Amino acid sequence: MQKILVVEDDFDIQELLQNFLQEAGYEVTTANDGVEAITVFSDRQFDLILLDIMLPKIDGFSVCELIRKQSQVPIIMLTALNGEEEQIRGLDLQVDDYITKPFSMPILIRKTAAVLRRSSGPHEDEHKTIAYQNLILDCDNYTATVNGAAYELTQREFEVLKELLTNQGRILTRQNLLDKLWRYDFYGDERVVDTHIKNLRKKLGIEFIQTIRGVGYKIDKEN
Repeated sequence: MQKILVVEDDFDIQELLQNFLQEAGYEVTTANDGVEAITVFSDRQFDLILLDIMLPKIDGFSVCELIRKQSQVPIIMLTALNGEEEQIRGLDLQVDDYITKPFSMPILIRKTAAVLRRSSGPHEDEHKTIAYQNLILDCDNYTATVNGAAYELTQREFEVLKELLTNQGRILTRQNLLDKLWRYDFYGDERVVDTHIKNLRKKLGIEFIQTIRGVGYKIDKEN
């Protein structure tokens, strides 16, 4: 049974989340504030974290930052803050998805299942690598090696880069990437794709992802 940590200080929402997730077949542990979340996470292993931003003691952004120093466990942020700045900050902290309150429980359950499905990875990709110029993409460990230096990517960063590499020579629009990678569990601004591309370029120091202005992105076929 997959284990989910729910970090939410509103007890009504916390109880609702716990009940729906348990009915969906997940084992649920709850935390009421940021300090408790870090303590519980340090003591146990989880498959996914549902993390509210507006928490007592330590806010959700800080909790996420602390967790990311030791784990790439999937994180879905829950928030009443729906501004672009907050979403970009969450993406910079490598969250896997973003759900704005008030939210639909059926949609939340589907988003949770989608993130868990992506984090498990398709079996056919095990031990597979993709090489391009000075980059090697490890499909088993979700890492990228550039000039011999290894970099850990978030689930979504990896998927975006892999999709571009497996479609060399083809322009992929933002909508192409959203439809393929986010599927039905995305209800936000398509510019979220731009943020992931920006993060990949900065993290890996690569220049071969081309921006096709007003359309999308492309990686040329390697000769």
